Amino acid sequence: MKKLPVSIAVIAQNEELNIEDCLKSVQWGDEIILIDGGSTDKTTEIAKKFSATIIYNPWPGHIEQKNFAIDQCKNDWVFSIDADERVSPELLNEIVSLFSEPDSLKDGYSCPRKVFYLGKWIKHGGWYPDQKIRLFKKSAGRWGGYNPHDKVILTGAAGKLKGDILHYPYKNITEHLKKINSYTSIMAAELFKKGKRSNIFKITFRPFFKFFRTYIFKLGLLDGFQGMIISILGCYYVCLKYVKLWEMQKDLHQVKD
Repeated sequence: MKKLPVSIAVIAQNEELNIEDCLKSVQWGDEIILIDGGSTDKTTEIAKKFSATIIYNPWPGHIEQKNFAIDQCKNDWVFSIDADERVSPELLNEIVSLFSEPDSLKDGYSCPRKVFYLGKWIKHGGWYPDQKIRLFKKSAGRWGGYNPHDKVILTGAAGKLKGDILHYPYKNITEHLKKINSYTSIMAAELFKKGKRSNIFKITFRPFFKFFRTYIFKLGLLDGFQGMIISILGCYYVCLKYVKLWEMQKDLHQVKD
């Protein structure tokens, strides 16, 4: 197919199990910029097969790495994708249609992200449709939010697409738990840096509210056993985040004392 005037921005580190399927789904862009944080596996070797421009940048954080990737892109239009994501055929068809009428393009577009978890596509619990802005003008969008839960901040008008980004974040429970441990450490540090503090209320009750919101209010129960596991681990995530934040506060007081 004809290449679109879009730069594909990918960040990766030790993603040899994911990167091939990711890059296969974005061959429609006229350049692929892959920012590697220091892989020790075959990530970059695989990426070279797809004519990706590989740039090494020591890992500075999710937001910082994604903004660095944007800065390396030659086109004004950027599609940002993670190594464990793929562009669905339906989403690709919509993007092609958009660029067939360039004068009507908005400044950016969000699309739903659908997660494959423990052998099943998740459709509830706040995990879907989970709209994400991923296609945007470089001049109108930057990554912001809190590490590691980044998001594109768009200064112009945004449109919505219906096709899904397909997300394969965890191969098993063990991998999910490892990521929870990693992400809660990053998130607690971000909150602490921004002056946020933990307390017994946040540690005790916010995890409960998270479970209720995910499993009941957001209908996670309709996703069966997987929906229950997601809600339980979401509860655990919130508890661990605030416990780690409390630990940082305690350590700070001990240093002052």
